[in-house]
Amino acid sequence: MCLAIPGKIVEIENETEAKLEVTGVKRRVDVSLLKQQGIAIAPGDWVVIHVGFAMNKINDHEAQSMLQELHNLGPENYQDELMLWDLMSSDTHESKEPK
Repeated sequence: MCLAIPGKIVEIENETEAKLEVTGVKRRVDVSLLKQQGIAIAPGDWVVIHVGFAMNKINDHEAQSMLQELHNLGPENYQDELMLWDLMSSDTHESKEPK
């Protein structure tokens, strides 16, 4: 199964990329679709991502709700999304110690 998952922007790297924290790991994501829609983003903002692309900006409440639903489904149900992302760009993520 492939899902869209929430990620929190940590850093804007350039016009098309931002670094996000997703499930305890920092990853680069393409934000060009948001820019094309005129959606402004900044560190601290939440976005919905799918296979490495930011699809939409969401608020904190929506992000927490999505994270809770993903948690309820169990990690095996969103690991496909993370695996696809990793396959697309194996050098674009950084490990982060779990909280």
